[in-house]
Amino acid sequence: MTQKRLENKVALITGGSRGIGAAIARRLAKEGCHVAISYSASEEKALVLMQELEKEGVKTLLIQADQSNPLQASNLAKKVGEHFGRIDILVNNAGIFVGGSIDDVNLDIDGISKQFAVNVGGVFTTTRAALPFMKEGGRIVIIGSINGERMTVSGGADYAATKAALVGYTHGWARDLGPRNITVNLLQPGPIETDMNPDNTDFAKEMKKSVALGRYGRPEEIASAVAFLVSGEASYITGATLTVDGGFLA
Repeated sequence: MTQKRLENKVALITGGSRGIGAAIARRLAKEGCHVAISYSASEEKALVLMQELEKEGVKTLLIQADQSNPLQASNLAKKVGEHFGRIDILVNNAGIFVGGSIDDVNLDIDGISKQFAVNVGGVFTTTRAALPFMKEGGRIVIIGSINGERMTVSGGADYAATKAALVGYTHGWARDLGPRNITVNLLQPGPIETDMNPDNTDFAKEMKKSVALGRYGRPEEIASAVAFLVSGEASYITGATLTVDGGFLA
């Protein structure tokens, strides 16, 4: 029987109960990886997903954690590391979107603060807590957004700022962790069809006009890119940004 690329590896995927995170969990499990996922509110979807993953013959772990809470984000990684004995792969996927124009007198300041706490603080805290359990050859993938490079609509500046911050982390952490042979890479999805971003809306219709391939991407296409970045085939790639957007930024 052919050995799978990630057989017996251990992966932690934050925000893995639905959408892109769930697709990544499915793909890594098919590659033979034991999978831990965190969720904030979608417990029912998370439970269904875990049952699906276990059919691949891998071990699973499900943990509820609010990535905006530093203690919960830190404890998440510690629980996974202690449960499996190690963390080989960390996929920082959890994120939220809170919009609003800088000149809006009713701007949701609390929501904006939480967005930074999840999208930036959660990535920092979870990564830092995971590193004691990560040995040489570990893989860290951060899910950013093309909005970190270009925001095409009004009201998205704060979200774009959180995703731009991840570019700096990727470059800096690649230098920090290079001596340990741990790679750190950023994956920037473009328009991807999910429950929260369906491709049958008027907004999607306009967005697709700017996509070279003329369509929204699928979560599975992001998962394929992640599977490559965490595999041995990407052993000399670190500090890089991989944009998977169908040519939106072309």
